[in-house]
Amino acid sequence: MNQDQNQDLNQAFRQAMRQMAGGVCVITANDGEQRTGLTATSVVSVSMDPPELLISVNRTSSTWPVLEKAGRFGINVLSRAQQHVAENFSGQGGLRGAQRYADDDWTQTSEGVWLSRKALAVFACDVEKVVEHRQHALIVGKVTFIGVLPGDSPLTYWQGQYGSFAPPAAP
Repeated sequence: MNQDQNQDLNQAFRQAMRQMAGGVCVITANDGEQRTGLTATSVVSVSMDPPELLISVNRTSSTWPVLEKAGRFGINVLSRAQQHVAENFSGQGGLRGAQRYADDDWTQTSEGVWLSRKALAVFACDVEKVVEHRQHALIVGKVTFIGVLPGDSPLTYWQGQYGSFAPPAAP
């Protein structure tokens, strides 16, 4: 495959992947006072017993070295009212590190994992396994804490835009 064919394939792949709507999560990581995080739609359930989740993190991101060293992380399932949080953690506006935590209400677990008090669901995870593949790290996290705050619609991402589902109609 020549370079032009590879670029065409990459562009087609990007466009095809944009057809998959995804729930928006913020992955949090900290090592002592150093905290950071990123916005992700790549969160997958791996196991129910024990509960495990898989995340995919680009190893060139500023979050990767912190997460790798910490050995634990948080997953925050954002509500439609938290689009600004998704934007903060995506690096929009040049926010880095702890600056990304502005404009939301955060708490720490006893193990030090940062979780949003306003998210629809939160998970604290210990790193169980890491598989490095190309520029990404696929991280299996063993869930150590779960919190659920039902009531709002989830924040979604589709075609490069944020959106949400309407809450289900009452029967």
